[in-house]
Amino acid sequence: MALGTVSVPHELRFDAGRICLDLLATTHPEERFDSVEVLCAWIVGAGLVPPGTSLAHADPGWLVGFRELRARVGQLVRGALAAVPRPSYDLALVRVNELARTAPPAPRAVRGEDGVLVRELDGPPECAALLGAIARDAVELLTDPVARAGLRQCEGDNCPIFYVDSSRGRRRRWCSSEVCGNRERVARHRRRVALTRA
Repeated sequence: MALGTVSVPHELRFDAGRICLDLLATTHPEERFDSVEVLCAWIVGAGLVPPGTSLAHADPGWLVGFRELRARVGQLVRGALAAVPRPSYDLALVRVNELARTAPPAPRAVRGEDGVLVRELDGPPECAALLGAIARDAVELLTDPVARAGLRQCEGDNCPIFYVDSSRGRRRRWCSSEVCGNRERVARHRRRVALTRA
């Protein structure tokens, strides 16, 4: 499933390189999934459904499901980077595998107004299908040796964001050069200025 690049409100980010990692980013710097509206914006922005897909049937239960999956994926990702996974790793693995069994929403190609084929879903997406798509993405990330080797945590101060480093030479240090990278450059500059004044 392709990552979405759609700009959405609510300061949501889609720059981690995988949908499951973008889901983890919804807790930083504060809880983003504080309403069904924001969750629906994230679902569209992440590319889980085509723009214009009706999500009017989403309810607060969806928030519970997405938050639970986010916690489980977080445990797996942290475990993948740790020398020895925590005991909760196995429980998280069981739950993510259960969710991954559910088929993701079925896409179909239809002619748009201009005659060009566009993607549409076969019907309104169910919460379980969307969770299944994200769980499958996590399974693919954690079982693919190349993707797993690129898994990193941002080196920015107090930044818990994980991402897949696909840069040349695998030298990416921050979740975002514009966010954490810029903060680090500003802090470095201030330290240099302070040293020259001392």
